[in-house]
Order: sequence, then structure tokens, then C-alpha cells
Amino acid sequence: MTNSERISASLTVQPLKLQSNRVWRTYSGGKALEAWLGQSEAADDDFPEEWVASVVKAKNVGREHLVEGYSRIVLPGSSTGPLLKDLIEAYPEAMLGTRHAAAFGKQTAVLVKVLDAAERLTIQVHPDRAFAKEAFDSAFGKTEAWYVLGGRPIDGEEPYVLFGFKPGVTRERWKELFDKQDIPGMIDALHRIPVQEGDVFLVEGGVPHAIGSGCFLIEIQEPTDLTLRTERTTPRGHAVPDQACHQGLGFERMLDCFHYDTYSYEEALARYRKTPVTVSDTVGGTEWELIGAKDTDRFRMNRVTVTGSYALKPSGTFAVAIVTSGSGSVRWEQGNMAVRQGDRLFIPAGVRGLHWSCEAEDRLDIVLCYPPASS
Repeated sequence: MTNSERISASLTVQPLKLQSNRVWRTYSGGKALEAWLGQSEAADDDFPEEWVASVVKAKNVGREHLVEGYSRIVLPGSSTGPLLKDLIEAYPEAMLGTRHAAAFGKQTAVLVKVLDAAERLTIQVHPDRAFAKEAFDSAFGKTEAWYVLGGRPIDGEEPYVLFGFKPGVTRERWKELFDKQDIPGMIDALHRIPVQEGDVFLVEGGVPHAIGSGCFLIEIQEPTDLTLRTERTTPRGHAVPDQACHQGLGFERMLDCFHYDTYSYEEALARYRKTPVTVSDTVGGTEWELIGAKDTDRFRMNRVTVTGSYALKPSGTFAVAIVTSGSGSVRWEQGNMAVRQGDRLFIPAGVRGLHWSCEAEDRLDIVLCYPPASS
């Protein structure tokens, strides 16, 4: 076994900090993300998303020659740590868990992002698994969920999302709006929902939506970059290539991706906005389930607030951790490390005895993202 292999094997039994992994998108943003990370000269640009623990290649029309999206591990003394993807492929059971590897092989089956939108995203839809399999030969669709970290007003507008068809919208009506590129009409066909810190939304495949300007959130999703867009021009006036709209399917087939279920505003909120559920409340901290098995079988997401020392129960699989505020440390059987707001970690399944601790007179907030449960 080479020295590099020994180093890699040792990484499977400790939490792994991840390098910054900004990804280009069709919308602008990132200022709130950079400020959250402690950067002194935060600014909006064309890289508004931080992909966390990603083994997914970004699909950006016109940038196919670039390899974007893969996460790298932080190694002390090294400016370019190994790809997380390579470590998982070398040690799938140790990194992902025995049951997970048996069910999904060397695929994490989940992707996590932190994103900040300075403008509204184009109205879009993601495929459910049946459509993804038929149209893209993909085992995964792109059901996703959002946990809102905060927001900022943009041009006098408070943060919001567009979500779900209003009553009366049909495929025929949606096609008419698309063919005319009646963007005000498309916006009016969806519910406009104001958002605030702590809100949780589940976005099932097939549901039309658009993250509005000013939203700063964590997104957990199935591990694809399959996005179909109905606006051929972004809100800031940039043309969207046809390929970026229909992903090679053609516009008529693209419209089949949508689910044409309609809901009143109250029904849409009841179906898609989720209420956190307390799963553990101890002297050292409290844990809430944000997205669980009752909501979807695609992934899970919890939030932990640490006020002392909090022991995380073994899940039998890996976790992706994002420190959303505060500072402190995380320890395990073989060691410990300091953590602070903005740190992103991949916690291999082989890590044992995990405890989170906050600094004195402080609290530590963490969002934990998990893959789908495997039998």
C-alpha cells in the first residue's frame, strides 16, 4: 500500500472539511454567502452556489469543457486535496456505509448546496424519477428541499419563492404562456410565498417553482443537475440557450415534465411548507427533523442547536454537516477539530463517538443532511 493510500484510508474514520466549491449558474448572487463565510469583500457574481459534498458534475450549456461541481477535501499543508468522489470510489463501504453501498453502490444518492440569489431564478421544473428514467436514463430525478438561512431585500422586494400552479392552470394554458413567452403571465400562474429564516419547503419533482431574489438557503436534493426552464430570457436580460431550457428533449417534451396539479395558496402551503419536529432535547442541545421519512424517501435533513456538548446518534450511514452559526468543536474516537460558521464537512459512516461542543457563552447551529434510508 502506498503512502497516499494509507492517508486516504485514514480519512474514512474522521470528519472531513471540504474546500470551497463555487459553481457557475444562469443567475447572479453570492454576496450573502460570502459574507456568511466571513469574506471581507463580499459581492454578487455568476457563482452564486456552493456545492457541498458533491460527486455531481454541473451541467452548464457553453461550459461543457469545464469540470465543475466536484467537491475536494481539505488536507493540511496541501492546496489541492483529493476529490471526495475519488475517496468514495476507493472506499465505498467505509465512506458511505455498508447498507448504503449495497443499495446505491459508489453513489452518495444526495447533493447539498448553499445558495444566495441576487435575482429571481428562471421559472423551472425538475423531473421526478419516472420522467428522469424515461427521458434522461437517470436513476435519480431532482426532488429537493430548502432550509432558509436568511435573506435580504433586493430592489425593495423582500425574499420570496414562486411555487406550484394556481387553480385553473392547465397544460394547454401553460403551453400558451410559454409559446408567447408571457413571463408576467407565467409568474402569475404560480403562488408567490414570502420566506423567512427557518422556513422549510419540499419541492417534489414535477412541481413548477422559482427561488426569488434575496433568498439565502441550504438545498438538499437528489444527485442530478437536471433543470428544465420555461423562460428563454433571465430576469436580468440574458438569453437562455434552448439546450439550457429543454436539456435536449425539445420544448414539447419539456412541458410533459410538469405535474399539472393545482392548489389554492393555503393548500400549497399545507403540502409543501414543512414544520420542524423535535427529535431530541437534552441539556447539551436540541435536534429537529426538518425533512424526514414522512415527507419523502429521497433524503433527510435535521438541524441541531448545541448549547453545551451534544452526542450525535449513529445513523449507519454518512452525513453532510454545515455549521450555520457559532463556533466550537467536533470530536470523535480518534480526534477532534475546531469548527465555525460556514464550515462544511463530510462525515464518513465509519466515524464513531461523534460529539459537537460550542464555545463558552455561545451556541453552535448545524444542519445535517443525510441520504435516503437504505434497508
